[in-house]
Amino acid sequence: MADAIDTRELTMGDGAVLLANATLPSAVTSGVLNHIGDGLGRADILIDKGEVAVIAPCGELIDPDGAAMVDLDGGLVLPGLVDMHTHLDKGHIWSRRPNPDGTFPGALDAVKADREARWSAGDVRRRMSFALACAHAHGTVLMRTHLDSIPPQDGISWDVFKDIRREWADRIDLQASALFGIDSLDDPAFLPSIADRAAEAGGSLGAVTYMIDGLEDRVEAMFHAAERRGLSLDFHVDETADPDATSLRVIAEAAIRTSFSGKVVCGHCCSLARQSDDAVDRTLDLVADAGIGVVSLPLCNMYLMDRAGGRTPRWRGVTLLHEMKARGIPVAVASDNTRDPFYAYGDLDMVEVYAQAVRILHLDHPSGDWIRAATSTPADLLGDSTRGRLDVGSPADMVVFRARNWNELIARPAGARTVLRAGRAISRKLPDFRELDDLMAT
Repeated sequence: MADAIDTRELTMGDGAVLLANATLPSAVTSGVLNHIGDGLGRADILIDKGEVAVIAPCGELIDPDGAAMVDLDGGLVLPGLVDMHTHLDKGHIWSRRPNPDGTFPGALDAVKADREARWSAGDVRRRMSFALACAHAHGTVLMRTHLDSIPPQDGISWDVFKDIRREWADRIDLQASALFGIDSLDDPAFLPSIADRAAEAGGSLGAVTYMIDGLEDRVEAMFHAAERRGLSLDFHVDETADPDATSLRVIAEAAIRTSFSGKVVCGHCCSLARQSDDAVDRTLDLVADAGIGVVSLPLCNMYLMDRAGGRTPRWRGVTLLHEMKARGIPVAVASDNTRDPFYAYGDLDMVEVYAQAVRILHLDHPSGDWIRAATSTPADLLGDSTRGRLDVGSPADMVVFRARNWNELIARPAGARTVLRAGRAISRKLPDFRELDDLMAT
């Protein structure tokens, strides 16, 4: 992988470094820029002691304290990226457990069979570490993973997660959210048990919601369980083409009814795009009133939704981000699954995710502030307002591109980039898939 810049000044010593002639999105910085259009501006960035020390219009910082200078020649600079919806425990099982037909039911069955047969602590740990090495090399600094939490797997994966979080603390800030089908609450002992486990691990509570009898009561029970323990909520919602799937509305009503004080995120929300304009308006008004954030997973849902053998898909599977954003609803995009039965591809590269989201969801003409959907907005939804921004005093964790504008970045998302952590270039060597070969025997 090519670096965007000469990294010699960014790998030696601890002295200050001036990144000259950088291009920054105004949406992720309060620094003073020379604006050049399409939400971008030029500036010089002084890095000192691992933090952003100064952001100033180009040329105003003349030899600041003898700092080494790296001329970016207009190269785009983004803050460290935020991937708020992943599945590290499922990742990289495709070689041993592919989806037989690429459908959602095929994915459910394949993952269930693999989990029951293979998800030991050692297996989960190896695959999680491999995935995180990929994300780190690509420039992600903050991530939430959902963990399949049906017993006995919860007793394995949550302990592994806590160990992995400690091991990766200096590279990626990790969060976890419990994941189970909403009908798991039929067992009265299940919810308090898994909520306590999530609380003990500093995690979040979540479920897959779908239209079943008593959905309202089950969702409200989750709000009460989370409130008592000070947990946030992160749901998988209406991941279907069925226009009668309206659990997003049920969740919003429960958030309002219970006056829930924590953060609530809903992922997928695919069926919303299949509903009438009136139904959409009613639901989104509730979502906005409830303060719920929404994350779209464009790669996974393009793969799964509207798939049938021998038939071309008729819709994109993504939710209504433009309509949500217009109402002030916080919206984000994220990786979701990687190389597992729910999505056969992916590498936890948020640059790829954002570039594909721009194409699939039309996040352009103008590009405006949509980059927030992969940076500051997911950071806020995860409760970390220090991430996803490039401001004075923020960590000098950033991704520097040879691309100079949105068009060049989206046209060539795999182009040259350099990842900086605390102002120093990291190795971007990706792990080889062969490292997992011994886990893939069928």
